[in-house]
Amino acid sequence: GLGDVNKRQVVDLIGAARPSIADPFLPHKISEGRDDDIRECIGCNICYVGDQTGTPIRCTQNPTMGEEWRKGWHPEQIAAKGPSSSVLIVGSGPAGLEAALALGRRGYDVTVTEARNEVGGRVTRESALPGLAEYARVRDWRLTQIGKLPNVEVYPGSDVDEAQILEFGADHVVIATGAKWRRDGTGRWLEDPVPGWDRGSVLTPDDIMDGTMPTGPAVVFDDDHYYMGGVIAEKLRRARLDVTLVTPANEVSTWTSHTEEQHRLQKRLLELGVVIETGTSLAAIADGSVSLECVFTGSERSIAAANVIMVTSRIPNDALFHELADRISIQRIGDCRAPGTIATSVYSGHQYARELDAGTPDDVRFHREET
Repeated sequence: GLGDVNKRQVVDLIGAARPSIADPFLPHKISEGRDDDIRECIGCNICYVGDQTGTPIRCTQNPTMGEEWRKGWHPEQIAAKGPSSSVLIVGSGPAGLEAALALGRRGYDVTVTEARNEVGGRVTRESALPGLAEYARVRDWRLTQIGKLPNVEVYPGSDVDEAQILEFGADHVVIATGAKWRRDGTGRWLEDPVPGWDRGSVLTPDDIMDGTMPTGPAVVFDDDHYYMGGVIAEKLRRARLDVTLVTPANEVSTWTSHTEEQHRLQKRLLELGVVIETGTSLAAIADGSVSLECVFTGSERSIAAANVIMVTSRIPNDALFHELADRISIQRIGDCRAPGTIATSVYSGHQYARELDAGTPDDVRFHREET
């Protein structure tokens, strides 16, 4: 390990930029031989997005990044619990696991239930897609740390309902059940469903991640513009399907220009033989074909399509929250509250844990530290 290299004095310096954002105590943990405590960078470049968009820096793995001064969030230290004792978290995705870990470190008795047999939510599912294997570190590091806490229990294969939540009787309930991809095509460009969206030939990234494989030719309609559209197209193309990626933007996965991935994604897809239709939207879906519409001129044309995969927007899975909202102490976190990046889900879970029994800080302006 890195600790052995350091002790043998083989190297004089270990340089770490993004890894030290994910874990500012990386050298300290290496020197103590605590490799399993290192919060590993996943290479998502969300930190770089702050520079690109003129916004405060954030990190998918380290939710305290950028909040050390503003909110007093220390990466390794957290205040002891308040007067409450127990918290039930429904959902074990990035938000649920982060909340469980932070609450557990504060001293609360935490129970996490997960409907699926595997924990991790979207990071488990997405990490099985091409190029996203490192995303599993978001799950793995938190499970390792939770395993060291006697007051946190995680129960996969436990799909709880309203009655079971009430019977459990926790002081606080957190709904972290994520979100699902829309099937009707509604997204940034299209405000209304695409005619023909309810055909059986229309799939979503959730269907693909659940194991459904189109027969091809397949059209991927990307009105999300982050990595998912390109990644789904790559997966289908690697399965030897004819794939056309359609996007209203002028390039593939355009938001990834902020993460320095865009040119790599488009190059990969072109090399794989994916046909790319930019500046184009879906006008209608028929049996065996789709109508494409130029976003500039409105002209339409038809291409063959046995399946359409909609990568547009997501809907929160928040039914449990609304059933119980006026009856118990309950909150939503992560994608269940507002679908976003994995980084925003982790931040949401951490924020809930920090503020439980403590309230929201009064002064959260961004200060400038004068040196």
